[in-house]
Amino acid sequence: MGVYEELKGRGMIAQLTNEEEVKDILNNRKVKFYIGFDPTADSLHVGHFVQIMVMAHMQRAGHTPIALFGGGTGMIGDPSGKTDMRKMLTKEGIDHNIECFKKQMSRLIDFSEGKAIMVNNADWLLDLNYINFIREVGVHFTVSKMLAAECYKQRMERGGLTFFEMNYMLMQSYDFYILNQKYGCRLELGGDDQWSNIIGGVELTRRIAAKKSEETGTPVPESAEVYGMTFTLLTTSEGKKMGKTEKGAVWLDPEKTSPYEFYQYWRNVDDADVIRCMKILTFVPLEEIAEYEKLEGSELNKVKERLAYEVTKLIHGEEEAEKAQQAAKALFGAGNDASNMPSADLSADDMRDGEISVLDILVKTNLCPSKSEAKRLIIQGGVLVNNEKVTDIALKLTKSDFDKNDGYVVIKKGKKSFLRVNLK
Repeated sequence: MGVYEELKGRGMIAQLTNEEEVKDILNNRKVKFYIGFDPTADSLHVGHFVQIMVMAHMQRAGHTPIALFGGGTGMIGDPSGKTDMRKMLTKEGIDHNIECFKKQMSRLIDFSEGKAIMVNNADWLLDLNYINFIREVGVHFTVSKMLAAECYKQRMERGGLTFFEMNYMLMQSYDFYILNQKYGCRLELGGDDQWSNIIGGVELTRRIAAKKSEETGTPVPESAEVYGMTFTLLTTSEGKKMGKTEKGAVWLDPEKTSPYEFYQYWRNVDDADVIRCMKILTFVPLEEIAEYEKLEGSELNKVKERLAYEVTKLIHGEEEAEKAQQAAKALFGAGNDASNMPSADLSADDMRDGEISVLDILVKTNLCPSKSEAKRLIIQGGVLVNNEKVTDIALKLTKSDFDKNDGYVVIKKGKKSFLRVNLK
């Protein structure tokens, strides 16, 4: 099976500029391709994970990834899918974020000599002469066509699109042209929300080559024949973007989203989403996944556990995946190691007359913002202590309740929030 069929079989491919040509290049030739990452935070998140997986599949097939970090475009920010203008970042902040991206990405992509390339578009964008840029690049774009692009529609409807942001498409398109000239890059990949920007880069590269050919009387080089391909965004079966929790985004940085929380996120995906996630976010063979597709109901729990383990292993390593799995199992049975579960500490000072109410524990550990919210949860049956449902809002725990379980109790809030509460 060629890499094109692999990506298609996993449901990753969304749109292509020339399907037959791209299929031939991916299956029968070697190509340099690029994906851009704007460093808008100091960590990659789940939304970037699909892009990294595509890069990894392509590299395994012998193609050369170019990871383009947006040190220049990040100074503006991509307006695609945004209702408001992005927060402007400093150059120092962008440089720091890029270093964080490089470290995280290196877990899945081999950046050793000749295997992959890292570049920063600040190298050519920050020192551009604006007049020359507009003459060379801007002349190939029409405002009417740009405003019709999907990436600008939402901002246009709100009347908030700035000329500052209009430059983003030109700059991303120019990136493709530069990478084509410097590295022979012939394929740009990106999420499906990048289709308009990718088309811009493909057309710009071809038009500049055609113009030079006309001026010099020489044929257009084959290297100027470039292509674009987008892949599906990570969404639920209902079309909602994945990667959000009560605490915010699911990050790849263990300091922002712990390996346990990361594992639990994937362990708790809906039944309707687990097979699709398995295809897109793991290297589990499609033949094996096809067997999982035959399962339903409670049988899907083992598929979710496999998904959570595989994805956590890819991002955080096998040791952390094992710890997270053991911590998850500790929630459902005695004798398992709960040391890797998210935890909070209470002291003897938090107890009154040797007791502490479950309501106080929920508030003190930030599982609930207030006692009224904690009461509501208990009344609705949404709180468990050591897997026992709490039915009495006045329930109190004593030191002996903690001592029975090596000095801690496990509190479950709803279906997905767990906490080991230690009595120090």
